[in-house]
This record gives sequence, C-alpha cells and structure tokens, in this order.
Amino acid sequence: MALPAPNLDDRRFQQLVDEAKRYVQQRAPEWTDHNVSDPGVTLIETFAYLVDQLLYRLNRVPDKNHLAFLDLLGIRLFPPAAATVEVDFHLSAPQPETVLLRRGTQVATPRGDTEEAVPFATTDDLPIVPSSLDRLVTAPVGGQQRDVTGRLADGADLPCFQTPPVPGDALLFGLPTAVPRCIVAVRLDSRVEGVGVDPRQPPLVWEAWDGSRWLACETASDTTGGLNRPGEVVVYVPAGHVPSVAAGTRAGWLRCRVTEPAADQPFYSESPTIREAEVFTIGGTVTAEHAETVRDVPLGVSEGVAGQRFTVSRTPILLDGDPPVVEVSTGTGWETWTVVEHFGASGPGDRHVRIDATTGEFAFPPAVREPDGTVRTYGAVPPKGARLRVPSYRTGGGSAGNVARGAISVLHSSVPYIASVSNREAARGGVDGETVENAKVRAPGLLRLQERAVTAEDHEVIARQAAPSAARVRCVPAVPGEGGAVRVLVVPDAAADEGDRLRFEQLVPPDPMLSAIAARLDERRLIGTRLVVEPPVYQGVTVVARLLGRDDETDRVRERALAALFRHLNPLRGGADGTGWPFGRPVQYGEVFAVLQQVEGVTLVEEVRLFPADPITGQRGTPVDRIDVAADALVFSYRHQVVVRHDHAGGTP
Repeated sequence: MALPAPNLDDRRFQQLVDEAKRYVQQRAPEWTDHNVSDPGVTLIETFAYLVDQLLYRLNRVPDKNHLAFLDLLGIRLFPPAAATVEVDFHLSAPQPETVLLRRGTQVATPRGDTEEAVPFATTDDLPIVPSSLDRLVTAPVGGQQRDVTGRLADGADLPCFQTPPVPGDALLFGLPTAVPRCIVAVRLDSRVEGVGVDPRQPPLVWEAWDGSRWLACETASDTTGGLNRPGEVVVYVPAGHVPSVAAGTRAGWLRCRVTEPAADQPFYSESPTIREAEVFTIGGTVTAEHAETVRDVPLGVSEGVAGQRFTVSRTPILLDGDPPVVEVSTGTGWETWTVVEHFGASGPGDRHVRIDATTGEFAFPPAVREPDGTVRTYGAVPPKGARLRVPSYRTGGGSAGNVARGAISVLHSSVPYIASVSNREAARGGVDGETVENAKVRAPGLLRLQERAVTAEDHEVIARQAAPSAARVRCVPAVPGEGGAVRVLVVPDAAADEGDRLRFEQLVPPDPMLSAIAARLDERRLIGTRLVVEPPVYQGVTVVARLLGRDDETDRVRERALAALFRHLNPLRGGADGTGWPFGRPVQYGEVFAVLQQVEGVTLVEEVRLFPADPITGQRGTPVDRIDVAADALVFSYRHQVVVRHDHAGGTP
C-alpha cells in the first residue's frame, strides 16, 4: 500500500490479560490465584478476547478509511527530489594531457562534530582539456580583424583596442581546441595605458563562441585591473564552446570585449597594452547531484501471472530525471518494460510497469474480469520463470542537499591531478518526500481540480505539483491588453550563503523548472488561455539606520540588526509570519523601525531611512517613508547599512 496506515491501538490479547491481572492485584489483593485454571482468569481472558476484536475494528476507522479512500483515488506520496549544483574541480598544476573525470565522481561537504557529510555525485563525464595561446587577434568595431601573434612573440607592446577604445572593441584569444566546461587562466603582462577606468569594475566582458553567438563567461578573478597591470584573469568557459574560424584560423576562440559603461562607471581614455600573454587550463566544472545511482538490481523471477509486484531494497526511487526501466530476460537477451502512470491505456501486448517511488515497488499490469465474464489484461505479463532486473535507478535526494555556496570541499573519489573541489553557487532543487499529512491536505484539491486549470488557485496547485522545489507560486491576472493570458510567477527555493542574505541570482528560477511548470499547465489549461510562466518582479529595498547600543557589544548589535533586516525583508522566509514577504505588500517606515527596536542590545533607534533600489543595476533612489510594491512583485534586501554608536547614557535621549 502506498500510504502507510496508522495503528490507533496496538494492544493485543496477551497485553490485555496482563494489564487486567495487574489491575486485580491493585484492587483485589486477596485474589492471589492468577493461574489459567482459576475461573476468574477465564473471565479475564474472555473479555480480553472481545476487546481484542473491538481494537481490530477500531484500527479500521477513521484514518484507515481515509487513507483507503486516498489509495482508491490513486494518490501516491511524492518522492524526494535531488539537489543539483555546479562543482569546480581544480588541477594541482596545468597538465599536458586531458584529465578525464568519470561520471559518478564523489564529492561531499566536510563532516562536522554534529553534522553528517552531504554526498554528491557528478552526472556526466568531465574532460579537462589542456589549452595554450595559438593566436591573438584584435577586432576593433567597424575595422578589420588583425592577427598580432607575431608581434606579440617579438615582445612588442600591443594595444588591445583602438585609440581611444570604443564599446564593442575586442581582443580574441585563439586556443588549439575548444575547452567546454573548463576553467581557463589568461596570464598577461601589461604596460599601463588604459587609464580612466575603475580597476575594480572595468567595462570588460569575457565571452566564448558556441558556433552561432558569443556566450558570456563568468569571471572568477581579475588581477589585471582591466588589463592595466600584470596579472591573471580566471574564466569559466560555458559548455557550448566549439572551434570556429576567425582571421583565417580555426581555433577555440575566447574574447575580451569592451562594454558600454554604466552611468556612473568611468571609461577608457587610452587603450591598455600587453607585451606577453599565456593561456592554460586550471580546472573544469560539472554538474553534481545529491543522489546515488544503484545499478543491476535483481527484482526476482516472474510467476507468469498478472498483477505481480516486486520491491527494491534501496528506497526511495528518484523520478526527477528519466524514470528507471525494468528488463525481462527472454533467453536470448533482455526486453525493456517502460514506466507508465497508469494501465488505463495499456493493451494486452504493451510492456508496461508502474512504480511506487516511495516504497520502491514495481507493479506489473493486472487482469480484470469484465461484466460478461471475460478477463481483460491491461498490459503484457512476463513469462513464467523469466528473470527481472532494474538496470539502474537513483536514490537519495531531500532538502539536506541544498547546501550553501562553498560548502562542498571534499573529494571522495581518487582522481589524479585534482587538488581541490568547490561550488561557486548554492545547491538547489532538493525537496523532502511528501508526508501522509500533506497527502491528506492535497486530496480535496485534486478532487476539485479534476486535472483542469481554471481558477488562479488551480494554476498554483498544478504548478507546485510540477515543480516541488519551487518555494512560492503565484498566479496573477494578465497585464491590461493581454486578454486570455495568465501569468504564473515562480520563486525557487534557495539556501542563503550567510544567515538570510540571499543573492539576487538565487531568486531566478532555472529554465528546467519553468519549462516543467509550463508543460504541465499547458496540458490542463482552458482552450484559448495563453500561459506566461516567469519569475516575479523584485523591488529592491535598502535600509540605512543609525542605532544606539551597549558599549561592550556594538559590533554584535550591528550584526544582529543586519540579520533582522535581511530576515524580515526576505521573499522566501520574511514577513510577519515568516512564510515569505507577501506579494504587493509595501515596506513602511514604522514596521522597519519596530523590527530594529526589537533587536537584542539596541537601546535606541535614532534614525531609519528607506531607499528603493534596483537589484540589477544597483541604482538607489531618494529616501522615502514608504516603498510601494506592485501586486506581482516581492521585496529584495539590497545592501542594508547599519551604524551602531555607544550608548553612554544608558538609552535615554
């Protein structure tokens, strides 16, 4: 049975007899013969037998009936989902040959005194391909590409861009081959010429060619200050990097391009120059998941009858990827039986099987007797004596896999030339398996929905079923002028790096999550309804506050005040009830004042100012007493600032 039934009273016959004898000893001490030959003991055993029958019937109601009804409706507990994360493998030194990390390489978080290590396994092979600099090409806007590799070999100082530089100017680095998913270091020796820029925020972007367009590369570090001093730029090359032809040469191309500066960002007045350049691979990046793959699992031997059920020992079975299959031996090979949601559409020859992911049960098609006396089979039956096996399936998962950024640092598998591992972003997508109580709450909604998305609540319920890892889902009307459109706003779950301090990119749902929700809703939407599945708008809020605190702990008071602001103005766990900031709720001066006043160690809140901010551009507006939030928007804490002074007067103004 998919839903475990409770035992309302687990006493049995002998326990009832023993309990009655103890009661007799307390109330009738003169009764000393408690042997089975005593007539009184016979009466006790008789009543114990009757009570045992009553308890048997009691355990059939009411929760058992409730769960039996849910089972008849076909409700199954949702299995857990596995968290995924991008893991960086760093080489001990650049290698002349490709270093191959096999799929299933084990990494984990460190094991603590009170916490167990959280294991992860890579989902694909990762070749860490060596690289070097074969060609260097300048590509000015509106000009011709020029191969300057020869001049670089002569030790000349080469201008990277035209003078003065123009947004769009680029410097191309040609590698012997493409290096997808690799971490590449570009070491440069420069003579300072690119004056005018902020070395901490130069108007440059690194990109890789994927065959049709330039893809932005994440930059781990840049010690060149915008190509203005000798240093090194570490670039994470995306997976789509492929060889292509530029300046008449086929290579794996990377480029450093000048971008349009922001409003307050200084720009180059002269082109930076380089006199030496070197490129080498220092690592690679691959996806890992909080799951374990179990292979070649025997299920048993078929008895040749319909409705057979077999169970695997390692549960639960994860279904957030490709579902497992069952193979049946034929004497000359193996036949594959695919997984279906139900047998209603299965014919007598269809090789179908159902999976209960929570219990690990594989159910083969049943045979049903029709009213006319004939027997109908809803799928093929494995022949008698055939061996059954599951080639592979994944188990594990759960919210424990949503580890923070930088938490993964242990390499469990033995891999030559790998010095360390790390994760740049927090793991996401891990969800615990559904509880029976939640299934009871879900059942009335399923009866009402009947697999149709009509109301806003219908869309939200179906979206949560399609993506259990979504923290919040909100269905709002379309904007004016978009008749028949429904907007479903999705907020992913995220693990904060520190306390409740979320980064903006953590609140952007991944494309697979949006696609899964859109596909599920598209099957159930009303005809003529257009669906838009997207993240909500985020209204950035910056709080600037001046507080008085105790003399001996001003630093701790400041940290507590910042933590309180990030916790309260949080789209996932903020608000008055801690379930997430409500959609459309404004941020008001008095509410923030009260939050700060309740911080331990604060004796007086001297000043509070609220600033609307753009979390993407970082621009901040003028101070206000109230920040309005649109009906389809949430708040986002953006760089709060708190100053705490010593309260020498004990908190009196």
